[in-house]
Amino acid sequence: MNRELIFDVMLMLGLVLVPIWAHFADEPFIITLATRAAIFAIAGVGLNLALGQGGLVSLGHATFFGLGGYAMGILASHAQSYTAITDWPVLIEGTKSMPIIWLVAVLVSGFAALLIGALSLRTTGVYFIMITLAFGQMFYYFAVSWSAYGGDDGLSIYIRNDFPGLNTLDPIQFFLIVFTCLLGVLGFASMLIRSPFGLSLNAARQSPERVETVGINPYHLRLTVFVISGMITGLAGALFADLNRFISPSMFSWQTSGEIMVFIILGGVARRSGPIVGAVVFIALEHFLGGLSDYWHIYLGALLLLIVLFARGGIIGLLLGQGRVHD
Repeated sequence: MNRELIFDVMLMLGLVLVPIWAHFADEPFIITLATRAAIFAIAGVGLNLALGQGGLVSLGHATFFGLGGYAMGILASHAQSYTAITDWPVLIEGTKSMPIIWLVAVLVSGFAALLIGALSLRTTGVYFIMITLAFGQMFYYFAVSWSAYGGDDGLSIYIRNDFPGLNTLDPIQFFLIVFTCLLGVLGFASMLIRSPFGLSLNAARQSPERVETVGINPYHLRLTVFVISGMITGLAGALFADLNRFISPSMFSWQTSGEIMVFIILGGVARRSGPIVGAVVFIALEHFLGGLSDYWHIYLGALLLLIVLFARGGIIGLLLGQGRVHD
């Protein structure tokens, strides 16, 4: 067992044991913080596939995060307002089930990623970055003007969606649902990276010309991973909306895209647990420094600068004495 795998196991144990301790210590707020970190980590795992494996620097992943959240919010808003005279009570009731919400969020985000990727991946470099950013801002302003679902004020959801056999209003049970999703996403991402597709994608990131000479189209590889990345990020958006029971246009903002990218850079680009470490550090800084100053992002920026300059493999690489995975 190599050092990074040992680190990953210890990290996951710590992430699950802290909320369990908080449950018995009657500290629900700590459970909520851990749940937020796990949700942000899922979003980071999604972007890390595109960024770390595909070399796609996207500043528009908040689009998929927001679409996942709005898919949940729209379904839940109709579910909470239906009455006994609703024409389709069984269908409406079904939209309160988390698995249904997740499926809708993943499909909507994946379809959007397919359309956006099909256009933006025809460019490279800074042009790709700006096109993904432009799509994110388009969705942001659309959500601001969408008065039917709250517009700029957002939309409150007065119920939390159901999960078979569990009480989702119990913080520890909701955390375990999110944590299980995180484990599933991590397992899927690990298998994808080790698969022939993942190896081909990594080769296309390093040398697209050589990949083309063996008959593989790099565009198709990048589009596929972009869609998968968007679907995972959409799932995170649905979970985030369910956690807060609130959706707003800020889920589409470029700041949200930037934060997801920060998680990856802090933890380590292309590292399996990089997004988890980054999300945990981000939530910890927000919690401990946010109470001291409204400008706690200054400290986050300083930490990010130090990581970029002196820790090429992120916090994980620094702790394990390693550089970037691709070095």
